[in-house]
Amino acid sequence: MTERPHIHQGNGKPQQADGASAQMIDIQNLRKTYDMGATQVHALNRVSVAIERNEYVAIMGPSGSGKSTLMNIIGCLDVPTEGTYRLNSQLVSDMDDDELARIRNQEIGFVFQTFNLLPRSDALRNVELPLIYSGMPGRERKARAEEALNAVGLGDRMDHRPNELSGGQRQRVAVARALSNHPSIILADEPTGALDTRTGQEIMELFTRLHESGNTIILVTHEEDIAAFAHRIIRFRDGEVESDEVAAGTKKTAEREAS
Repeated sequence: MTERPHIHQGNGKPQQADGASAQMIDIQNLRKTYDMGATQVHALNRVSVAIERNEYVAIMGPSGSGKSTLMNIIGCLDVPTEGTYRLNSQLVSDMDDDELARIRNQEIGFVFQTFNLLPRSDALRNVELPLIYSGMPGRERKARAEEALNAVGLGDRMDHRPNELSGGQRQRVAVARALSNHPSIILADEPTGALDTRTGQEIMELFTRLHESGNTIILVTHEEDIAAFAHRIIRFRDGEVESDEVAAGTKKTAEREAS
């Protein structure tokens, strides 16, 4: 049997004394309102969500449902109008700009639909980028980037630029970049949206391995077959949580193991 590449577990929050997974994200009564001239748009309305360490959660909903707004708030890219957001028990609204920058750089790994790679830099340099911002020394930075690229199966493509890689390979570089700082959370916004079906399935299988290695994954998607890879699906509509349930595949697996 082929040995899987080592994938570093996220930092996360320390385990509780009883061994249960510690709560990583605690969102209470969150509201986000945008002023559009004389009109107010309520993107989120009294949303409360809790996510545990090492959960694999898909956030679904139609366009305008509030799912991307919630993703931006979880990623500390936006702030709520009302309500509280605690990350690893720390109130995010109490953090200053330097603390928020550190969270975005070291605690959260972002994966986007459009890859967001530097076109003139090779895969290794693209993965090194967040490590450069965090001030990591060059030798350690290179080793960490190589580790991340090996983990996503691109050990033989480190010197290739984005235009020399397939769409799936470019997304693997983006995933490696998200992993490079050993984040607590991986946030993936429509990570298969620019890929064909087969390549999208390969990327989702990679996320499954990342989750099995201890990473917390939060995935935004509008595709049911992609959400089915997650263990929990939160559905949004009109800025509110419409449903929050265990994914059907996970439920069936649990039932088989219990029988």
